[in-house]
Amino acid sequence: MNTLPRIALYTSLAAAVVFILAGSQSKFTSSGSVVSAAVAGAQDQAPPADQGPDPAAVNQAPSGPSYTTEAPPLPDQSAAPGQAPDDSGYAEQPTETADQPPPPLPDYQQPPPPGDDYIWTPGYWAWGPNGYYWVPGAWVEPPYTAALWTPGYWGFYGGRYMFYPGHWGMHIGFYGGINYGFGYVGLGYEGGYWHGNHFFYNRAYNNINVRSVHNVYSYHANVHVENVPRTSYRGGQGGVQVRPRQSDASAWHEPTAPRMSSQVQHAQTYGGVRGQFAAQNQGRPATPAISKPLPADRNVQPTQRWQNQGGSQNRGGSQNHGGSQNRGGGQGDQHHR
Repeated sequence: MNTLPRIALYTSLAAAVVFILAGSQSKFTSSGSVVSAAVAGAQDQAPPADQGPDPAAVNQAPSGPSYTTEAPPLPDQSAAPGQAPDDSGYAEQPTETADQPPPPLPDYQQPPPPGDDYIWTPGYWAWGPNGYYWVPGAWVEPPYTAALWTPGYWGFYGGRYMFYPGHWGMHIGFYGGINYGFGYVGLGYEGGYWHGNHFFYNRAYNNINVRSVHNVYSYHANVHVENVPRTSYRGGQGGVQVRPRQSDASAWHEPTAPRMSSQVQHAQTYGGVRGQFAAQNQGRPATPAISKPLPADRNVQPTQRWQNQGGSQNRGGSQNHGGSQNRGGGQGDQHHR
């Protein structure tokens, strides 16, 4: 007689349990989604703006006025033929001239450094009998300890494009505001810095293999330079519109050294390779970078081109071209074999 009421009661209790469990599952699912979204959001966040002092800030000469976005001189304000152009106080004398702008910079992968203390020299467009051709980026053994590489660049003056070759020095100088990548963001160099006798690599900008490179750190620089992505020249229509800073002039007034013979030969070698010609590769060179490093020329030593009123500026109060030079900054992570 009590069977049916009991069945009804059990059925009601079972339904209530199912309803509660379903609600709980929904809450768990919803909570899980929220947690997953929060984790994903945290992973997508940019690095914190304040990471402490930038170790690579020591690559720039004593700071002057902030980087400007003023246009270079108009053609009629440029130097007369045979005279030094506008950038003569910041860069090597131009070695190549062209009547057309260089192509955009190609996108390419950087090979990892072959070992400690090699310096990355980015690829660039050079001019030859067949027009523009691409000189591959390469790791280079510097000519002396603590040497930094200021890349060359193309600048537009007086209705023509001129190439100012790169040079070695104590600080990074002016390279036209060109964003070559891999730490050469258009201003200074964020790819690493010298500490004592060794170079510390910023893996935020370099392709690092810690089995061959042992002094590394990670720092996302908060550098904003008004330039156009992949633009390969300064001035003129479509070019990067920036002016040198006072610190660029200071870097140039310090002891500097020109390109090594291995670097000159490297550029000349690819001047005859059809796969590097802009007219053949539509801006995508067959060899954008090489993994084999260029050797150092120990006969290349910095010389004082300019005499500053206050004497040569350096980072530790003393100049040492061939030995140890401590450039300051904190020491990064050290990875040992």
